[in-house]
Amino acid sequence: MSRYNPMNRRAFLSHLGRGTIAVAVVGITAAACSAESAETTTSAPIPTPATDTPNAPPTTTSKAPGPTGESTTTSSTPPAPNDAAGAVTWERANLGFVSAYVLARAGEAVIVDTGVSGSESSIGDSLGVLGLGWGDVSHVILTHRHNDHQGSLPAVLGLATEAAAYAGAADVPAIVSPREVMAVGDGDVVFGLQIIDTPGHTPGHIAVLDSAGGLLVAGDSMNGSNGGVIGANPQFSPDMSTANESVKKLATFAFETVVFGHGEPIEVGASSLVAALVATL
Repeated sequence: MSRYNPMNRRAFLSHLGRGTIAVAVVGITAAACSAESAETTTSAPIPTPATDTPNAPPTTTSKAPGPTGESTTTSSTPPAPNDAAGAVTWERANLGFVSAYVLARAGEAVIVDTGVSGSESSIGDSLGVLGLGWGDVSHVILTHRHNDHQGSLPAVLGLATEAAAYAGAADVPAIVSPREVMAVGDGDVVFGLQIIDTPGHTPGHIAVLDSAGGLLVAGDSMNGSNGGVIGANPQFSPDMSTANESVKKLATFAFETVVFGHGEPIEVGASSLVAALVATL
């Protein structure tokens, strides 16, 4: 698989843990995002990402790892161990109209998005399919602030007591969390997963890329539709011009699989489909 051109890293947010990750993703099955129009705020501060982190759904589908690889970095601090040496495996928790994902490697898990309030049991089921529990969750990443993606964050962090939480800087003030949510964006790496700024659907929307396995977690920057890929939902995306630019940005990366907050995952030839979408924007 071709490698993406690495960006400058602002920080490494790597968990010095078990070397490989299993990721369970809890996904969305519908293309609409009706719950996203309601947003809440919190007074929690926007913390600065650390450069050296110490050791810190009803339907599921197992995914096999892809080819391995390494990413390069430029940093003024010594780099953390290369957690991205092996591809993740992933599970989708289908929450009905939205999805969350669990990504796992070597007995440790990252949760991407948490669904609406009350979704924690489905996310726990996805962890169980991977042979993991809440104590194995090291990180929780939110692609954006809408309530169908952050709704179960307090419950998830209450169960995953050792997990750190992350979201795009512009969305952090609107996220309700029992503890700090770290601001991340272009150049940041969370446990071997590259963070990509993809604003437009919300100002702080981010996507998550496992370059080793060719897996993109797109959140709502794109949606799945009829076996293909469509752009952000205009009904819930206040800046469609910027959202379309974010799709074009994602098309510059290499990935075989893309999973969405809404719509069915694309498991083969995802980069080509995104490139075809860009041609229509």
